[in-house]
Amino acid sequence: MSTEALQRQQEAHIHQLLVAYRSLMSQFNLDAIAIYSGHPSAHYADDQLASFKAYGHFVHWVPLVDAAHSWLVIHPEARPTLHLHAPADFWHQPTTLPEERWVGEFEVVLCNDIQAPQLSQNSAWIGDAAALQHAGLAVPEGDANPPTLLLALDELRVIKSNYEISCIREANRLAMAGHQAAHTAFAGAASELDIQLAYLAASRQRESQLPYASIVGMNDHAGILHYQHYNAQTTHQRFSLLVDAGSRYRGYSADITRTHLGPDAPALFEALIDALHGLKDQLIANARPGQRFTALQEEMHQALADILIHHDLYRGSAESAVSEGVTRAFCPHGLGHLLGIQVHDVAGLRTPAGGPAPAPSEHPALRLTRELEVGMVITIEPGLYFIPMLLAPLRQQSLPINWILVEQLTPCGGIRIEDNIVITENGYENLTP
Repeated sequence: MSTEALQRQQEAHIHQLLVAYRSLMSQFNLDAIAIYSGHPSAHYADDQLASFKAYGHFVHWVPLVDAAHSWLVIHPEARPTLHLHAPADFWHQPTTLPEERWVGEFEVVLCNDIQAPQLSQNSAWIGDAAALQHAGLAVPEGDANPPTLLLALDELRVIKSNYEISCIREANRLAMAGHQAAHTAFAGAASELDIQLAYLAASRQRESQLPYASIVGMNDHAGILHYQHYNAQTTHQRFSLLVDAGSRYRGYSADITRTHLGPDAPALFEALIDALHGLKDQLIANARPGQRFTALQEEMHQALADILIHHDLYRGSAESAVSEGVTRAFCPHGLGHLLGIQVHDVAGLRTPAGGPAPAPSEHPALRLTRELEVGMVITIEPGLYFIPMLLAPLRQQSLPINWILVEQLTPCGGIRIEDNIVITENGYENLTP
C-alpha cells in the first residue's frame, strides 16, 4: 500500500475514534476523556529500566509506542490534545513527532516537564493509576479508570478499521521475512540464539521492539509452549525447529508460528507437519461471520483425533480420543485469540455488552470465546505436541495409544502452525503471506 493511501486510512481511523469517544462522553456525561501513555519502571534495587510499551488505548490513537509520560485528551468539540513529553535532554533522545499528516489531527503540546493535564472533576482518565502514585507523579482530576467506560473502550478495539488491518498486514510481511531467515539459519545448523538473531535482522527490529518474546525451540524445546531461552550452542542432532515470533508496525502486531523438519527427525514427523498445515487451512476456511470461536476449537480437536488415528498414534475411535482427553494432552492450548495492538488483544473473553464469556472448562486455555464478526483479526494456531508431563497420566489408563511411535516423536517436541486472518463479509482474508 502507498504511503498516501495509508495516511488516508489513518485519518479516517482517527475520525472514527473521535466520533465513538464523543458518543461515550455524551453517554457518560463527561467533559473529557484522557489517556495516559504510561512510563517505564526500574528493576528492583537497580537503576536500569524495563522495556517500555505505551498503553494500548493511547496507541489506538497515536502510533508512538515509545512515548512515555504523555497524555492524550479527547474533548467533546475541540481537537484532541496530545501532551507529548519531549524534554530537552542530552542523555537520551526525546520522543519526536514524525512528519506525517496524522499529527495535524491533534493539538500538540510539547512538555519539557512530567505533568498531568488539567481536567475537570467531571472528566475521566485511563491508565496505570498505581504506577503514577508509586512514582510520586501528579494524578489528574476526574474519575480514574471507570469500569463501564473501560469496557466500552476495549470494545472499540475488537473490530479493526481498514488502517489497523493494513498495519497488521505489514507487520505480517515483516515477520515472515524473519521466519524465512530463521528457516535458512536452521538449515545451516545454527543454534537457537543464532536463529533468533537471524530473525531479528531479517524482520528489521531489535529485541525491545518485538510484540512478544520470540519462541525459538529446537528439538524437545519445541514442546515447551512458551520456551523462553536461546541456546547458544549448536546441537549434534536436529529433529525440529519451532519459531513463534512476530513483528510490530505502527503499534500493531503480527503473531506467526512455523515448525520446520530437521534432518534427524523420523519420517512420520514430516507427515504430521503437513497434516497440521492442512488443519490450519481447514480451520481458516471455516472462519466466517457468525461462527462461534469455541466451535472452531472443538472442530480442531475432532480433526486432531482424526490425525492421530490416521497416523497410527491412536488406535481407538475419534470420539473416544476427544472424550477421554487424549487430544487435549496432545494440544493443551487454545486455537487462537484476537490480535491487534496487543498480541492477545482485549475483550476476547467478553460479550459485546461487556459481560464475562469465560473459556469452557474443557478448554481452559482458550483466549477467545466470542462469535466472529466482520473486522475482527484473529490467529488460527492448531498444535500437536509430545509433552511427557501431559502424556504421563494417559499411560496410567488403558487407552489405545501407540506409545512406541510417541516415544520416537518425543525428541521432536511438537508442532504449531499459526496464521493471522481478518474476518470479512465473505469469510476471511489471510494476512500472513
